[in-house]
Amino acid sequence: MAAFVDINAQVCEAAIGQTLFECAEQLGVRVPTSCFKNGKCRECLVEVAAGSGMLSPPSPSEAHLREGFRLACQAKIVSEARSIRCHTLRRGAMRIERQGTLAADTPGGIPHDPAVTRDGDWVLLDGQPLVQADGPLLGLAIDVGTTTVVVRLVDLETGRLRDARSFENPQRFAGSDIMARIHYDGEQQGRLLQRTLLAYLGHAIEEFDCDPQTIYEAVVVGNTTMRDLAFGIDVASVGQRPYRSVTQREMADGVRQTTAVEATARQLRLPICPQARVVSLPLVSGHVGADAAACLLAIGMADEDRTVALMDIGTNTELIVGNRGRLLAASCPAGPAFEGGAIACGMPGLEGAVESIRLSAVGIESLRTIGDGPPQGLCGSALVELLSELLRTGRIDRFGRFVNDEHQFMIDETHNIYLNEPDISELAQAKGANAAGLRIVLSRYGIDLGEIDRFYLAGGFARHINVSAARRIGLIPDLPDERIVQIGNAAIEGATRALCSASSRRRLDELVRQIEHVELETDPQFFDHFVDGCQLAPLQRLTPSS
Repeated sequence: MAAFVDINAQVCEAAIGQTLFECAEQLGVRVPTSCFKNGKCRECLVEVAAGSGMLSPPSPSEAHLREGFRLACQAKIVSEARSIRCHTLRRGAMRIERQGTLAADTPGGIPHDPAVTRDGDWVLLDGQPLVQADGPLLGLAIDVGTTTVVVRLVDLETGRLRDARSFENPQRFAGSDIMARIHYDGEQQGRLLQRTLLAYLGHAIEEFDCDPQTIYEAVVVGNTTMRDLAFGIDVASVGQRPYRSVTQREMADGVRQTTAVEATARQLRLPICPQARVVSLPLVSGHVGADAAACLLAIGMADEDRTVALMDIGTNTELIVGNRGRLLAASCPAGPAFEGGAIACGMPGLEGAVESIRLSAVGIESLRTIGDGPPQGLCGSALVELLSELLRTGRIDRFGRFVNDEHQFMIDETHNIYLNEPDISELAQAKGANAAGLRIVLSRYGIDLGEIDRFYLAGGFARHINVSAARRIGLIPDLPDERIVQIGNAAIEGATRALCSASSRRRLDELVRQIEHVELETDPQFFDHFVDGCQLAPLQRLTPSS
């Protein structure tokens, strides 16, 4: 008798004593490793969904992992009683816009003046000799999201995007939100979160069709916690009031001139030119990090005279309201629901994810997946559309409760994909946090909804979201189409622009110093706005007195 092991929906028979890594090899499933399967690199992460009792107890190499996660090379099959189901961290075929994602009316232009240039056979960085080498001049734009990491390979001489990769943030084993990771990083020694992330970044870089030694600069963005973890900065202070990075405190004390940080590729052990510079954009304030700064660059905020609002939806949603004369910013602890986290059948926007769904009175009218393959889960755009459709067809009420006795909606029985009431509750709470944040920031700015000239909707799934569906459930304000601009992953776009323009980075550093931070947690109206925002109803007129 043999055990049945399901890895990434592929099944094989396995004997007692085999490891999950060996099963993955048998199935042709790629599992990252750089230590010859001895547990030292800690890169072969798998999440066990069923059958964990059939595996050997966690080894000392797995002591850093929370329940549900194992190292594939250490987890041995010890029983044939039932099947084991697990999956590797998803990676690869994320839908990424290969050209500009921004609206034609975005103000200002980004000059092409990269920090990396060439003088004969010398590669220069900021006009100073870096290395003597021929070949192309390449750079990386990296968006370290709490849920998903996106990496772009850019030709610095032309500004063109050559390739892109994405993968689930491997730090998931420490928790799905930033506070969990801050707590984990404080408990564990050895900067495991940084090491794991950088190892996965290294694997992504090695997949590019180029000589990695011709990569001479990387620009990194992410929320405050993700940015600091990537550079090995202690994040304990980010998790404690007043929620400031070490770099923000040092800047306030006059120790540094900017919250941007840099290191060499050698220091971070990235497999590119060892002398390459790895630099982050500056932080905005508190939890509003370098990704928000990148968004400002992406939408040309330094030249914006209109009153705009930007909502970058993610695990830590960031809000910015104003124009070049005055800017307010805040972060909303929304959680990972709209990125597929904390949802029973949720997943990032990778191949196999349901991205669009339309219902009729009797069932599913249409369904589309990324890559047009069989459905594997629900990504953010599908979750928004499904909520809207369930509401439109009368299957749920505005409180997210099913009107029948099913308590869930089955989407695909063959692949067991569904949405249940706990999922809807997670989505409603994420939406409520975003709505409360927007109400408070607008109130502090002293404007109502009708005075927003442009509402920029950003985030990994934002470019593919159904705006009508998002309006129906109250994810975004009830504004006319012409005022809503979907800009997709503005953080990676801004990082790309920063990579291609050293002068834009300097200008951005000046802009973020002017931003006023709004602490939502201390606002006495936050809870009331949050409760109201949890209802699945249009987000209508916002007034300073609301």
